[in-house]
Amino acid sequence: MNSLQIALRVLRVDRRTRTSAVLTAIGVAVATGLVLLLATLPFATQHREQRALWQGEHFFSRGSDGPVKMVYASSKDYFDGRQIIRVDVALTPGAAGIPLPAGVPQLPGPGETVVSPALGRLLQAHPGGQLADRFGKPVGAIGEDGLRFPEQLVALTGHTPDAMPENASQVAAFPGGKASPDPLLTLLSWVGIIVLLVPSLVLVASSARLTAARRERRLAAIRLAGATPGQVTNMVAAETTLSAGIGAVLGLLISPALRGLASFVPWAGGTWLASDFALPIGLTVFIVLAIPVLVVLAGVLGLRRVLKNPLFATGGHTKKPLHWWRLLALPAAGLFFLVAVTTAKDSDSGGIGLVMAGLCLLVGSAAIVGPWVTSAVGGTFVRIWRRPSALLAGRRLRDDPKGAYRASAGIVLAVFTGSMALTLLPTFESMAGGGRSFSGSVFYVDADAPHASKIVDQANAALQKYGQSEKAVAVGEVYLVRGQVPNRYGHRALVMTCADAVKLTRFGLTQANCTGGPAVFGDSALDLAQYKFATNWEGEAVAAKSGTRVEAVHYPDSDLSGTFVIDPAALPDGVAMKDFTVVAPTTDANREIVRTALAGPAAGAEVGSRDQYLVNQQTELGDLRRVTVIGLIAAGILAGCSAAVATAGSVMDRRRTFGALMAAGTPVRVLARALRMEAALPALVATIGAGIVGVLVGVGLYSLVDARGIVLSPWLLAPVVLGVGVALLGASVCTPALKRVQAEPLADE
Repeated sequence: MNSLQIALRVLRVDRRTRTSAVLTAIGVAVATGLVLLLATLPFATQHREQRALWQGEHFFSRGSDGPVKMVYASSKDYFDGRQIIRVDVALTPGAAGIPLPAGVPQLPGPGETVVSPALGRLLQAHPGGQLADRFGKPVGAIGEDGLRFPEQLVALTGHTPDAMPENASQVAAFPGGKASPDPLLTLLSWVGIIVLLVPSLVLVASSARLTAARRERRLAAIRLAGATPGQVTNMVAAETTLSAGIGAVLGLLISPALRGLASFVPWAGGTWLASDFALPIGLTVFIVLAIPVLVVLAGVLGLRRVLKNPLFATGGHTKKPLHWWRLLALPAAGLFFLVAVTTAKDSDSGGIGLVMAGLCLLVGSAAIVGPWVTSAVGGTFVRIWRRPSALLAGRRLRDDPKGAYRASAGIVLAVFTGSMALTLLPTFESMAGGGRSFSGSVFYVDADAPHASKIVDQANAALQKYGQSEKAVAVGEVYLVRGQVPNRYGHRALVMTCADAVKLTRFGLTQANCTGGPAVFGDSALDLAQYKFATNWEGEAVAAKSGTRVEAVHYPDSDLSGTFVIDPAALPDGVAMKDFTVVAPTTDANREIVRTALAGPAAGAEVGSRDQYLVNQQTELGDLRRVTVIGLIAAGILAGCSAAVATAGSVMDRRRTFGALMAAGTPVRVLARALRMEAALPALVATIGAGIVGVLVGVGLYSLVDARGIVLSPWLLAPVVLGVGVALLGASVCTPALKRVQAEPLADE
């Protein structure tokens, strides 16, 4: 009889082994499904960006690779808080044969537009003055092959060459090439693999331990009967391979369902196509094979005691105490992570890989340090407490710290992940804000001098046609400079009347500031005898008009610091400004109408506002919150399941001991209290440590993004509290398990 036949026979006759095998298969299936899903996220972002390359959101022209056939511009527009990608094109005279991107049915002519289905529905549902007049007559619909996500709003609008914005590119064809994955989601997917795979494998290990004592006795008996170490190893490998292999196949089968659910999770403003989650076959095969191999390898390595000394494999041996040097694993891993983070900030490539390796080492160090901490907690119980339940719990933690820590391993990693996330998120949220100098509801369009006057005239005409009283104005830009080129320094300044500054900016000016003649307003009082006006940083500088006053104003927002407002009357005659911003105020009732009035003459130049800038920030933060919540829920569920299974396994491992204690008259409630103490108190100590390490890792990861200080929130305590709660919830299975032991004859063992 070969090893596989023996494994199948054991599964048929032993109900506990079947239960362990089923739970092991489920754990492997969960691990395989999660890794397959997380591994596909970078490829999914690359697929969606590949479809959207022609939209030119990340396109910067470096000159044409062929004869110029088209004038091309890409910008962002908005409607009711939703982003619209606007692509404006114009064929050059005599150009023909422009290859169309996938999903684009035709090239629109002047005054025509091709829109995505979602944008087409919006055009039909709203008056032309609010939206449709920005683009032109719809003549076609963009297919899914040309959209980043199904609900994306995109407009491909045709013009004549002279109507294109000044920053338009001269190109031979639409932007193309090979897209890159989203770096943020790629980083999050790697972090997810690290912090979710380990709890999944802990669940597998806990499931395998359900019958550990019985299997050790069975294997020791077979070994004493004459089986060679190789035969025993083959039997365990066959038994583990059977359950792990079925679990891996099951994980592969459920992965399409997981990807289907993931396609409904928004990222960067939209959901996904089902085809986005396509993983290369080679990587799929590697993952499906690698996880069962790890499980089988762990099972085989656990046979050392049976193979070496089968006669005492089931408890007739003296367990060695754990050495203090285990504590060195955590600082060593932390030092590696610190070096990796420091190196990554100065490295152009490969730095993130080292950071992820350091994160793996930190996660792995928990398995080395955790048992020592558990043993130390058990020793404290034995020395201090004298209640029966505390003594039983302390002796268990002292005698088998590795087995006792197994119930807390998943919880420790979940707390580590939660603390790391709750360190990063409040800090990212504190970074929100900023934007241009104009008030939140003011729209602005950047333009040069000739285009600015045209946009102002046409926008005001459109506003009058729509029955609006608002007016667009052109705000010039100059520099207050000191010194000579190339050692010149100074400040940016907006050229606008004081009345317009009160109405249109967020500098905090009031009508009281507008008395007393031409002035320069800023957050500090400059000496105009030392500063002059220049239309560009290296241009000729001229002095202000005589009688110009300088007034310091307290700015309400720190990001405005260093920007000044200059009354046009303070500029000397002959100053020809080159850069302008056309601005127009809005109200809640006419916001989209004013945007339409500006978008038409802007012809593809982006119409922005501070309100929309802040909304975009909140969209990005919302993506991070959503991914974090999903990850923490998954980690918490896995941790709770592994704690429950580990607690049940602990009871099954000690059926003889508990049966004897019950036969001697020990109440079940005392034993249940001891088991709960075994689970909760080591979890409390370990989770506090995991929370501290998670905060430090979060600080290290944040330093890769920004050198400013971290923001610590009281919510950092939540993972520790929830971790202990999950440990107690998992330990709640001990009472039913003990009652089952009480109901079964002790002679069965």
